[in-house]
Amino acid sequence: MTTIYQLNTIFISMVMEAIPFVLVGVLISGLIQTFVKENWIARIMPKNRFLATIFGCGVGILFPSCECGIVPITRRLINKGMPLHAGIAFMLTGPIINPIVLFSTYIAFGNDWKMVGIRAGLAVAVAFTVSVILSFMFKELPFRSYEPQVAAALEPSTAHLTKRVSLQSRLYEIIVHAIDEFFSVGKYLVLGAFIAACMQTFVPTSYLLHLGSNPLTSSLVMIALAFVISLCSEADAFIAASFRSTFTVGSLSAFLVFGPMIDIKNTLMLLGTYRGKFVAVLIGLVAFFTLAGSLIVGRLFG
Repeated sequence: MTTIYQLNTIFISMVMEAIPFVLVGVLISGLIQTFVKENWIARIMPKNRFLATIFGCGVGILFPSCECGIVPITRRLINKGMPLHAGIAFMLTGPIINPIVLFSTYIAFGNDWKMVGIRAGLAVAVAFTVSVILSFMFKELPFRSYEPQVAAALEPSTAHLTKRVSLQSRLYEIIVHAIDEFFSVGKYLVLGAFIAACMQTFVPTSYLLHLGSNPLTSSLVMIALAFVISLCSEADAFIAASFRSTFTVGSLSAFLVFGPMIDIKNTLMLLGTYRGKFVAVLIGLVAFFTLAGSLIVGRLFG
């Protein structure tokens, strides 16, 4: 019975922790849907593939959203005309380089900017590399369902031909869109939180710790741990800091980068948004380059 209570407590805490950020995400998505015009994105987006990806990596600093709310924001931006590589770069870096997460990392590691720099730098490097590779592998948008906004984003804007819409109508549109988006994303959040809670309850953390005997397995263990416990990026730095006496700087960086990019909750949300093949390739690339980057970090800062 104690195990059931533990499972219930972990599940509820994860859902309650994530819901505020999902709400922020769907509200921002509604604002983008209502107010952001396709020609605005086309005007500010660099035409060069690599510059556009760098731009996508930097946009995340403006959106205080964790991985729980970043998926609907990214989908909306891509539907509005943002290139896939820039959108994926934003989706991967947004939960890490936003000011709230960077500040929480600074506090968690004893007011030390070193780990903040390592986390942000590795996140940008992984996101840039993965996004550029995906842009060559997937020429078409890998969404599960077609949305009218995709077609609209590919055609010249006709905003100047439409009549002005009242503010009240726009606010109503934002709310309706946010509600639809919340229930679309929310079911995957709840299912993902339940699976993550089961993993935390029935898979002993001590078993994973025994596997971290060298830099390679240590990073692999921390990547697996980040995926399993599925913490929001605003809180994961405090968990990582508790492992400082057990794991290397490289493996801690793997935990801090992989978890916000890919965990159980947002994997299910990704599967509800993108095709399975795209999600599998995305996860594989993020895991590989996070592992490689963490080994380099371990060499440089070990």
